[in-house]
Formats: sequence, structure tokens, C-alpha cells
Amino acid sequence: MMKRMMLGLMVCAALSACGRREALQPAQGASLPVAPAQARVQPTVDELLTPTPSARPDRSEEVLRRSQERQDDRFDLPPQH
Repeated sequence: MMKRMMLGLMVCAALSACGRREALQPAQGASLPVAPAQARVQPTVDELLTPTPSARPDRSEEVLRRSQERQDDRFDLPPQH
């Protein structure tokens, strides 16, 4: 049991050491993806890796102060067997 844990820890440590810390670049002989149709310039690597606001919307911190009745939903039907 102890040998398996040590082996697992060593494998995790070896895999975590494989990460790179330098900037991402296209492989030799490859280029960046084609620019979007409406773009004026080719996006950089960092621009392509940064999610848009619609992909990662801000969290709403609005606190619900009192409960509210839900409106009747005619499409909220029980499952049919």
C-alpha cells in the first residue's frame, strides 16, 4: 500500500515537472489559424488564448432579499411514462 502511494506521488511529481513556462508559439513550419472574416489584423497567440467576456461572464453578486413567486410556466410539464 505504501509503495503504491510513493509510486503515485513520484509519477505526479514527474508529470508536473513536464510543464513549460515559456510563451506558446506555433510549431516550426506551422502558422496561426486564419484571421476571422471581419478582423482587420491577425490576432496574436495571447489574444487567441484570452476568453471573450461572453465566454466567461462576470458573476452576479446580487443578493436575493426576499423570495418571489415564480410565474406559471405552461411548458413545465411532468414527465410522461
